Amino acid sequence: MSDSFQEDGPIPELRRHAKGKRPGFYETEGMDEAMSMIMVLASEFCVLRDRVDTIEHIARIKGVDLAKEIESFEPDLAILEEREKRRQGFLERLYYVTQKKAAEQSSNDTEERYHEVLKDIAET
Repeated sequence: MSDSFQEDGPIPELRRHAKGKRPGFYETEGMDEAMSMIMVLASEFCVLRDRVDTIEHIARIKGVDLAKEIESFEPDLAILEEREKRRQGFLERLYYVTQKKAAEQSSNDTEERYHEVLKDIAET
């Protein structure tokens, strides 16, 4: 297995963004983003479930009472920091589409558009 795919190994930064507007499939505002998030969660869940299943099988073969060991485990600071880093990466993937859309919308903001909005508000 190459280093770039190992859990402990370096993860290359390959974030690329497609230019232009994303295709929409749902009429309801935000539904495309919600579905993207659901799909990220589903893929993360499947990977996690496979890993837990592997751990359970290995523990059973080795005669380890995994439930008891998990209940008594107290992670140290390094483990907590590692978990937080993994959690932040997960949240970045989860909110990727929403963040990209917000960035695209904010890049369309110009001083002229700002004054148009103020004018529209004042006229209402």
